[in-house]
Amino acid sequence: MTILVTGGAGYIGSHVTRQLIEQGHDVVVVDNLNRGHRCAVDSRCIFYEVALNETERLVEVMTNHSVEAVLHFAALAYVPESVAQPLWYYENNVSGSISLLKAMHQADVGKLIFSSSCATYGIPDSLPITEETPQMPIHPYGWSKLVFEQVLKDYHAAHPDFAVTFLRYFNVAGCSTDGSLGEDHDPETHLIPIVLQVALGQRECVTVYGTDYPTPDGTCVRDYVHVDDLAAAHILALNSLQAGDCRTYNLGNGQGFSVKQIIAAVEQVTGRSIPVKYGERRAGDPPSLYASAELIRQELGWTPRYAEVSEIIQTAWDWFRNHPHGYTPE
Repeated sequence: MTILVTGGAGYIGSHVTRQLIEQGHDVVVVDNLNRGHRCAVDSRCIFYEVALNETERLVEVMTNHSVEAVLHFAALAYVPESVAQPLWYYENNVSGSISLLKAMHQADVGKLIFSSSCATYGIPDSLPITEETPQMPIHPYGWSKLVFEQVLKDYHAAHPDFAVTFLRYFNVAGCSTDGSLGEDHDPETHLIPIVLQVALGQRECVTVYGTDYPTPDGTCVRDYVHVDDLAAAHILALNSLQAGDCRTYNLGNGQGFSVKQIIAAVEQVTGRSIPVKYGERRAGDPPSLYASAELIRQELGWTPRYAEVSEIIQTAWDWFRNHPHGYTPE
């Protein structure tokens, strides 16, 4: 099968691209390289520097390569940034995604795996979060994902043969075990890389935003899933997708770890002390989010290989030690 991967130069997209190729698929990557890395794109795939709003170019790429399905990762994904710049997030994550969908329609591509988010759930009334948990986002990033989910549902209703799967991620972490692909964001906002940068001496300390949440130790609790496990779930979803499907799956490990627990786990893995500074809560941070991923386990047989957060952190630590400046040489 020939697959188009949007955002394939990014953290998740690059890991998924590799697994697709290793399973025998032909892959075409499009990325505007705003936050992706050209060197993270697998040399075995075809690459185009294209933005989501370039509808006609996307049609040309899909048509020229006889694309059969799309995996859509191209999105802005920083919660505080979405609060400060909501129009930018709606322009890219909603308008840009609609441009992609229009291109798929024109190129007669009828299968899509959409990279959604647990941010669509907002602050849930109960845990763990299931696919039936009401979706009530509390920031523009979460709303941008939910709005495009609704666009896809409406499109599916109008085009019954169209097939789509929504994969709602919890916190993605870790790096490829062979050390060739990693996590390199600018700015870096993810907790595990930030704490590892402190361990490497690249930051003075890690700031913990809020210690008075209704959680066991007062800090936010999140569910962490390894990026390679996430990639495997995408391929299972793709391989199972049939004309007319409209499916939704949560992707998480099913247990939560607090900010303080992550810091302690990094200290254990690295053998280094992590200085901590405490700050006020940030806007848009729910107290606790962790998933029930039973549906995808039951229907597709997905089981994460990395169940322990220390294992996830170890793969990230291996990458950061060997790539202290990310994909960019010092």
